[in-house]
Amino acid sequence: MHNIYLYILVMALVTYLIRMLPLTLIRNEIKSKYIKSFLYYVPYATLAAMTFPAILHASDDVRASAMGFLVALILSYRKKSLLTVAACACIVVFVAELFLV
Repeated sequence: MHNIYLYILVMALVTYLIRMLPLTLIRNEIKSKYIKSFLYYVPYATLAAMTFPAILHASDDVRASAMGFLVALILSYRKKSLLTVAACACIVVFVAELFLV
C-alpha cells in the first residue's frame, strides 16, 4: 500500500524549494532588462498555458468551446468588462451546444 504521508511530504518539500531557492540564491537586485522583462511576463504565460486547454475542454464539443473562446477574444480586444466577456462567452457556448448536438 502507498504511504500518503510520504507523498504529502514530498509535495510540500518541492513546493517549499521552488519558492525558497530563488530567494536564497539571488540576493542582489536583478539589473538585466532582458531578465526583468522575461520575469514580468512569466505569470501571464503560465496562466495562459493552464487556462487555454481548460477552455477547449470546458464543454462536450470542442467547436462550441472554440466559438466561446473566439467571442471572448473579440470582446476583450474591444475592452469590454470581464463580466460581459464571461457572460457572452458562456451564452455562445450554451447556444452552440444546442445546435451542434
